[in-house]
Amino acid sequence: MKFTFTCKKVDLNDSVKEYAEKKISKLDRYFKNEAEANVTFSVEKNNRCVVEVTIRGGNTLFRAQEENKEGNMRAAIDTAQEYIDRQIRKNKTRLEKRLRQGAFDPSVLAAEPEVSEEREFQIVREKHFSIKPMSAEEAILQMNLLDHSFFLFRRENDNALCIVYARKNGGYGLIEADEAIEE
Repeated sequence: MKFTFTCKKVDLNDSVKEYAEKKISKLDRYFKNEAEANVTFSVEKNNRCVVEVTIRGGNTLFRAQEENKEGNMRAAIDTAQEYIDRQIRKNKTRLEKRLRQGAFDPSVLAAEPEVSEEREFQIVREKHFSIKPMSAEEAILQMNLLDHSFFLFRRENDNALCIVYARKNGGYGLIEADEAIEE
């Protein structure tokens, strides 16, 4: 597994990075090809340690963001690694069926016990609406007025599809769509 570490508002020694590499490398067994892991460490108010792990294996992304209120970065790493492991095992049947050939190693999952029954994703409601060009600030205002957790819009300067969303720990996020690359 290839690792990229980022530290925000914190300086970490190599032992924490080595610990993260050791723990997260355990997930490498699920992937046939080499996966990429991006690990971001940060410290928030009141000495809360936050670890964000994003793993790209083939065309699949796995993400976990965990925090430890006691200031223990290693505990946050453990929790994030366990969360991603649970997500993979919980969705193993869907991953085997829906991923492109060779992106995921189903033989590793076959040897593990079943975590839960597979249920198909059920769409219970559909909405159709026109997507209007607007600024991100205007989209956040519209999202808040509708009391939604996200809002889809077209950016006014280049007409690109974007989504704004409310983050769990406060603030807002912006997702910008790139053009799809055909393989």
